[in-house]
Amino acid sequence: MNLRDPAAPDSFTPTVRRLLAGEFDEGPGYATYRRRGTTDWLLFHTLDGEGRLGTQNEDLIAEPGSTVLIRPGTRQDYGTAAERWHFLFAHFHPRTDWLPLLDWPPVAEGILRLHPSPTAADRIARALSDAVRHQDSVLPQGELLSFNALEAALLWCDTQNSKAAQIDDRLLRAIEHIDRNLRGDLSIATLARVSTLSVSRFAHLFRTQLGVSPQQFVERRRLDAACRLLELTTRPIASIASEVGYPNPLYFSTRFRAHTSHSPTQYRFRLLS
Repeated sequence: MNLRDPAAPDSFTPTVRRLLAGEFDEGPGYATYRRRGTTDWLLFHTLDGEGRLGTQNEDLIAEPGSTVLIRPGTRQDYGTAAERWHFLFAHFHPRTDWLPLLDWPPVAEGILRLHPSPTAADRIARALSDAVRHQDSVLPQGELLSFNALEAALLWCDTQNSKAAQIDDRLLRAIEHIDRNLRGDLSIATLARVSTLSVSRFAHLFRTQLGVSPQQFVERRRLDAACRLLELTTRPIASIASEVGYPNPLYFSTRFRAHTSHSPTQYRFRLLS
């Protein structure tokens, strides 16, 4: 345990209107102490090295890939644990609808922590890096772009939260592949290969976690995309069918009717009437 002297002066406390994000790569002398914490939430995502977070009981170590949240009003006693701590951070005031995304497992009073998978950790890091980059933008929309990037980071964190419904990273890769390749080959064999699973294991895990078979999921994504194209464009039905992976327009119309209870033409006409 490495608690500060109660009489020690506090470190500088930033003024945070909505979001203050940054990236630090600090050596062994780096340390921050705020006796009363801050009025905002503070998030750390460690990229390399190790950070130290002091608590009433023992120091916690923020190792590479881990993500830590400190609640408002919680004493902040943190710094480099050894020779280096390279991390992304965000001081922020969350929107009300973000609060469920901040319900992480506690590891000490006011301190919450996740251990994301390597894939999720990389996505969290990329989103937080975007938050840092947009914050420094000359665009008038920069602050909102930064805030949206932080929300994306929190949403990726939520995929790793044991308190929230989780989807296996291998299935997430398959889902991303589906959304990027609606007109391509989305057979179970292809998706299993993307997921680095056997066909039988992939099919079983997919149904267990998502409640539908891979084929049902693919069809739903394709037909949902077709609905959006019918709503937002004037493209011919055959063109939309091909774009979402149905080279046969007649078969597309049959499946679309089963999905929406309308033919593609009726669906579009209903929106215009």
